[in-house]
Amino acid sequence: MRIAVLCGGRSAEREVSLRSGAQVQDALRGLGHEAVGVDIDLKTWDVLRDGGFDCVFNALHGRFGEDGTVQGMLELLDLPYTGSSVLASALCIDKVRAGQMMAAEGIHVPEFEELEVKEGVAAETVERVVQRYGLPLVIKPAREGSTIGLTIAKDDDAVASGLVLAGRYDRRVVVQRFQAGTEITVGVLATPDLQVLPTLEIVSDNPVYDYDAKYTPGHSHHIIPARIPETAREAAAQSAGRAFTLLGCSGMARVDIIVDADGTPWLLEVNTVPGLTALSLLPDAAKAAGISFGELCRRLIEHAVMRHEHRVGPTSR
Repeated sequence: MRIAVLCGGRSAEREVSLRSGAQVQDALRGLGHEAVGVDIDLKTWDVLRDGGFDCVFNALHGRFGEDGTVQGMLELLDLPYTGSSVLASALCIDKVRAGQMMAAEGIHVPEFEELEVKEGVAAETVERVVQRYGLPLVIKPAREGSTIGLTIAKDDDAVASGLVLAGRYDRRVVVQRFQAGTEITVGVLATPDLQVLPTLEIVSDNPVYDYDAKYTPGHSHHIIPARIPETAREAAAQSAGRAFTLLGCSGMARVDIIVDADGTPWLLEVNTVPGLTALSLLPDAAKAAGISFGELCRRLIEHAVMRHEHRVGPTSR
């Protein structure tokens, strides 16, 4: 097949997306496909419309790639594409909406609220959120990934500066109660049958598993299975699968979780286009389940084509 690999773009995760796209292209070529990298810009519509592509592999992270916008464009172009659909993508990138849905269904989510940050931050706002959620306090943009704009604030000054930082990436900002515990991630595949991958524990050399720890060789380590009790691993896997299904995901996703001392999994977010670089979490978890990176890409492409062939509605191709 002739496959367009969307990567790059203009989100804060552009560089990671380019790396994911390069690895995907190599894998697809190894499977015998003609893979063409497409760095999304204002000409992308014409490139995809006129390129004779059989499928699109979406390796765009963050806004304009993981938020339903590109998915909507691909629907209009009537092209098969990997990953979740428009609604699921838009829901999952919005930490507020996704968190509200998961909490309403009884999935454990650390208590949070949304603030609108335009310019400065009032002292009474800082005082109120600290009084309600305590310290340390997690602050992050409502619609970003890769810990872009994330602060774990340990005092009032850090809360104020963290709100300003998050507000640079999104006027909608999440403040969330800090949940102590073991940081794990659970990959989920649905191509189309649901498969929850082994739990993966993240050990970071940095105080926080931040952008540097994620994408700099040697700054973090993956332990599979996670060093938590078997009952906690089962609970985390069940919660990840529930969240994936509840939010309407398909193809693949990575669910980030904190497991507390009692073994309770607390869900932080669901990533519908997780990193696919050589250092990324989902490919490692898939490998632990006996799924090579090439096999992962093959499944995603075949699922995208099958989903497109079986959908109901008029087509223009």
